[in-house]
Amino acid sequence: MTNFSVWSPAASTVEVDTGGACHAMTRDGGGWWRADVPTAGHGEDYAYVVDGGEPSPDPRSRWQPHGVHGPSRVYEHDRFAWTDAGWRGIALPGAVFYELHVGTFTAEGTLDAALGRLDHLLDLGVDVVELMPVSAFPGTHGWGYDGAHPYAVHEPYGGPDALKRFVDACHGRGLAVALDVVYNHLGPSGNYLPTFGPYFTEKHHTPWGAAVNLDDEDSHEVRRWVIDNALGWLRDYHVDALRLDAVHAMFDDGEPHLLAELSREVQALAARLHRPLALVAESDLNQPAMVTPTECGGMGMTAQWSDDFHHALHTLLTGESQGYYADFAAEPFRALEATLTGAFFHAATWSSFRGAQHGAPVDRSRTPGFRFLGYLQDHDQVGNRATGDRITATISTGLAQVGAALVLTSPFTPMLFMGEEWAASTPWQFFTDHQEVELAEAVRAGRRREFAEHGWSESDVPDPQDVATVERSRLDWQELSRQPHATVLDWYRRLLALRRDEPELRDPRLDRVGVDTDAEARTVVVRRDGLRVVCNLAAGERPITLDAAVAEVLLCSAQPRLDAGVARMTLPGESVAVVRVAE
Repeated sequence: MTNFSVWSPAASTVEVDTGGACHAMTRDGGGWWRADVPTAGHGEDYAYVVDGGEPSPDPRSRWQPHGVHGPSRVYEHDRFAWTDAGWRGIALPGAVFYELHVGTFTAEGTLDAALGRLDHLLDLGVDVVELMPVSAFPGTHGWGYDGAHPYAVHEPYGGPDALKRFVDACHGRGLAVALDVVYNHLGPSGNYLPTFGPYFTEKHHTPWGAAVNLDDEDSHEVRRWVIDNALGWLRDYHVDALRLDAVHAMFDDGEPHLLAELSREVQALAARLHRPLALVAESDLNQPAMVTPTECGGMGMTAQWSDDFHHALHTLLTGESQGYYADFAAEPFRALEATLTGAFFHAATWSSFRGAQHGAPVDRSRTPGFRFLGYLQDHDQVGNRATGDRITATISTGLAQVGAALVLTSPFTPMLFMGEEWAASTPWQFFTDHQEVELAEAVRAGRRREFAEHGWSESDVPDPQDVATVERSRLDWQELSRQPHATVLDWYRRLLALRRDEPELRDPRLDRVGVDTDAEARTVVVRRDGLRVVCNLAAGERPITLDAAVAEVLLCSAQPRLDAGVARMTLPGESVAVVRVAE
């Protein structure tokens, strides 16, 4: 027997259609409709019929085997045999994230195929595998941010059991799993929510249209729809953390804010499960309140992505200055110093890109660096370039090694983007698989128009609907044994091992980080207690004076020359060394 329930507060009648047989549902309090169907069980297809209209998939569908427009299928969570009973999770401080896209991580593009590469991640030395969205989205391939069924796992990836197998295998290897979830918009293809109730409101608008209804009439059940979804991933799929997409587009004028409410409920769930759970926000607000605990008046997010640190590092290494890079490129060395010591560059300062004062400063003595994810590359900063080119297509291997060192020796929670660890030559481009001709053309034209405004030729922008675009974006695992990829992979492994071995490099206290830069010489020295990360970004060798003599070279990308008894060393061009200084 299956107990069907759906929220549709304004409906006059609701039926559940199981295999062509319609069963009348009974309305109870709060706009919910319910029906018990004795003949329906696990694996039964069903849809809801509201006021005699067309059958529509369940807003809380756990399984969409026929795609976003097809019927839902009953899925019983307790049928899966977990083997991770001893898993106690991984706390965020000291952890390293690895972001991957299931569809292009392997040639097969499935969760089971990705499972086959977990030993690579284990050998690399990361702690948390962050999956880009796996909720059901249109077509076969896509980034996943246009999902239409937040509760269902994308069937071409393997469906709900495949995600459980992946998480179970990760836990068996000591790896935690983070999942990227999208609560700021849906669809547009496959979005049947308006059929059921006021899931969206014109009170606020986002880049995707009307906002998800978090504070307008009948918003209570919409808020529950979001919160229950988040709790479900953590509880039913044993996921350890959620990355919340673009929370600045989750508009809520109520009290408490949805994020704060979600934070408190996740804390309660963590207590029941006896393992740490984390919420990581993507936010462009540069507001410390995002990662301030709820008991101190904040939103309670465990951490947030730090785009400012990325922008500072990217402009320093590449010299790019277009768009939002402009302010960082004006004084790249100062921008790096500001972000390494305070996370935000725009902290109650003028942003020329926004045309307004932006952000607020982080209290370095109270806010630990682990609350900010730092990265050299991520899916946005690669995939939202016109041709999806990685930073290693623009800079030398030496400079890429410097960039990796600055991320992995930072006070932040480091994150790598799949393939970065071996300087993958494959691009990562924007791709979609919309079946509606008009929508497909609108996406194609919009992408080309966007980049044409920034000086790109429309012919240079890959067609997101062309299957060749997704094929180009798949990682080539054969590269790992070739040069320079093998050298870069070895560098990342040694950096991650050094971070594990040296407590100073995991210390999240921002007020214990010092940065000395010389813009003319193009050198950077980061002070981490008794360690120094010494960087030469110039093409030729540079003598660099330190605050103390070098006692030991722990790791270097090119052999430095030490001056005996003097607090000075000479670094080859485009290289980095991590050294211990004399006390």
